[in-house]
Amino acid sequence: MNQQTKIIQTYGLWFVDMLCIAAAYLIATHIRFAGRNDYGDRRLHFLVCVVFLLFCTIYSFFVEWNRDFLIRGSYREMVAVLKFNVLMLLAGIMFVFFARWAYILSRSVIINFFWINFVLMLGYRLLFKKILRRVLSADSLTTKLFVIAERAEMSQTLVGLLDLMEMSYRVVGVAFADGGETSASPSDSSAADASGTPGGMREINGVPVYENVYDLTEKLTQLPFDEVFIRAPHMEKKDLQRLVDGFEQMGVACHYNLELPDIGEATSRVGNFGNYTVITYSMFRSSYKRMMIKRLIDIAGAIVGLIFTAVIYIFLAPAIRLDSPGPVIFSQIRVGKNGRRFRLYKFRSMYQDAEARKAQLQKDNEMSGLMFKVEDDPRITKVGHFIRKTSLDEFPQFWNVLKGDMSLVGTRPPTEDEFEQYDEHYRRRLSMKPGITGLWQVSGRSDITDFDEVVKLDLQYIDNWSLTLDFKILLQTVGAVFGGSGAK
Repeated sequence: MNQQTKIIQTYGLWFVDMLCIAAAYLIATHIRFAGRNDYGDRRLHFLVCVVFLLFCTIYSFFVEWNRDFLIRGSYREMVAVLKFNVLMLLAGIMFVFFARWAYILSRSVIINFFWINFVLMLGYRLLFKKILRRVLSADSLTTKLFVIAERAEMSQTLVGLLDLMEMSYRVVGVAFADGGETSASPSDSSAADASGTPGGMREINGVPVYENVYDLTEKLTQLPFDEVFIRAPHMEKKDLQRLVDGFEQMGVACHYNLELPDIGEATSRVGNFGNYTVITYSMFRSSYKRMMIKRLIDIAGAIVGLIFTAVIYIFLAPAIRLDSPGPVIFSQIRVGKNGRRFRLYKFRSMYQDAEARKAQLQKDNEMSGLMFKVEDDPRITKVGHFIRKTSLDEFPQFWNVLKGDMSLVGTRPPTEDEFEQYDEHYRRRLSMKPGITGLWQVSGRSDITDFDEVVKLDLQYIDNWSLTLDFKILLQTVGAVFGGSGAK
């Protein structure tokens, strides 16, 4: 399970369980004391519920009884919930006894609370599991994994990973660490069916196989993937170093399987990936909890931004249509985190034939490198100049933020033709979600004429990312927009 999925599952289940406990206790109290006023000490009566809630918090985060939540069936879930309720009841009664609160405890409240909470927790957990599985199957939340293993171990490695990684991981490609032909051996035919694909690429267990591991990272710059798993104990150190260096350049987390003796959990201090002990090389140094906070801020900001977008649309839509024929909203395929494609939305600021005329203007390109920019671009409409100057054209991107394709703050999302020219170094700027604004935008985007400078600023943002930096960039963006700097 990846860290993002673990956080969603852990905090989601904790929230569901807390709601169920509070609701069950209130219902049991109502059944016992409806229309009556003989609670005794009402404050202590409801403090018993607080004890149950504290137990739930401790048990959820320290015992981690939900680690296999997504893979256990309905019967195992029922047993787990029953065990939890029994332990919670015993712990609660013991606390009440030693705190000398027993005189306020109603046996009927406790009995009704037990069965009501069991039914509520089981029902809502099964519903939450169904919803979570559907949510985690979304492309934006699935971690795309590339696997490198020796030929003899590939089928076993794939089966082992797919069995343990659940739906939070999806293998998108493999390569044999020992090179050679990519067809499966006859002995592997039952477990690994190698067959040709329309693009000429072969498959093993339904996963594309890349021919040569020695120039692998150059071939993978166009493939959307997030992490790499390497199980190659016999690979020469220099070849392994070249691979790890290449993936590091791309900003992709790399897990290397350590072939350690299976003598228990105590030796697995480096880390675990499925049931493999691994050492992980990653340029990402921040906490996934902070990334979750960043996502919550994105959602809140996107909702506010979309309200403003709706208001702005009322005034801009007729102006854009009167200025030039065509749709109000312009959309274009862009490349997001780790190579994922998505459709980006903006208020249209150019004539409809802008893309067709781009080739004619290449000779006037003022940017050095892979980006395109022309001063006084003739493809921009009169209204387009105004909405670009004021950054109003960017507002529809709040929909991309709400969907999860983008963030409020991030790197610039490249077009597909730009991305097709990327090498491993340029690819690393996509190791975080692209943003509506970013470090290079607030550094004077109209003054930067070298694409390598844009990449440098993007990598500086990624390597030094923090929530504080995001807030700082957002404030600088507001100042830049109202000041009109760098928004030509």
